Amino acid sequence: MAAAPLPPVASSPAPEAAPLSEGSRIINTFIAPSKTFTDLRRSAMWWGPWLLISVFSVAFLFTIGKQITFEQASRYQIAHSTRASQLPADQQERQVQFSVKIFQGITYGFPVVILFLTLVPTVVLWVTFKVGFSAQTTFGQAYAIGMYAGLPGIIGAILGIISLFAGVDPQGFDSNNPVATNLAYYLDPDTTNKFVRGMASGLDVFIIWTIVLIGIGYSSTSKVKRSTAIIVVVCWYLLWKLITSGLATLG
Repeated sequence: MAAAPLPPVASSPAPEAAPLSEGSRIINTFIAPSKTFTDLRRSAMWWGPWLLISVFSVAFLFTIGKQITFEQASRYQIAHSTRASQLPADQQERQVQFSVKIFQGITYGFPVVILFLTLVPTVVLWVTFKVGFSAQTTFGQAYAIGMYAGLPGIIGAILGIISLFAGVDPQGFDSNNPVATNLAYYLDPDTTNKFVRGMASGLDVFIIWTIVLIGIGYSSTSKVKRSTAIIVVVCWYLLWKLITSGLATLG
C-alpha cells in the first residue's frame, strides 16, 4: 500500500533584522553603513546625527573665534578675493566687519544652517532617484540619509579643532579649507588658478566618504544598485563643483 504523500512543509519567513537604537545607527554609519541605512525603512528619524554634527561644528567655529578670531579669518578671505582686495581701504574694512557678523551669526545659528544645507541636496537627489530610477525611498528617508552621511564631517571638525589648538598660523588660516584632507590645501592660493583650486578642494577624504555613504543609503532603501547610486551622487557633486569653482574665478 503506497504511503500517503506528506504535506508540503511551509518555509519559515526570514527573520527580520532587529531594530537599531540611535546610538547603534550612528556607530554603524562608520563601520557597517548598510545596517544603518536599511534601518531607515523602519524609522527615518535623524535627530541623533543632526545633534552630533551641530555640537562639533559649533565647537569648531567657536575655536576659530578664540584661536584665530573671526576678524582675522575675514581678513584672509578678503585678501584672497580679487574683487574685494581691490576695494579702497575703508570699504575693505566695512567688508571685514560685515563678514565678522556673518561668522558670528553662522556660529550661533549653525544647527539651523545644517537643516538647510541638508535639505537642498536631499531634494535634488531624491527627485533624481525617484523620477530617474523609480526609487522607493521616501523623502523622509532621503533626508535622514543626508544627515547620517554627514557624520564623517565630525571627524574633520575634531581634526580642525586639534590643528587650531596646535598652533596654526593665524595669518595663513583659510576657514574654507582648514585641514589637510584635500588636494587644494597644498596649493598656494596666491599662485594657483581659483578654478583649479576649487576643483581640487573636491578631492577631499570626508567629501568622498560622504558621497559613498549617500550612495549606500539610496541603494539600501530602494532597489537601485549601489554602484549606480554612487555614480549619480558623484555626477551631481561634480556639476556643483564645476559651477562653484567657475563662480570663484569671478571673485
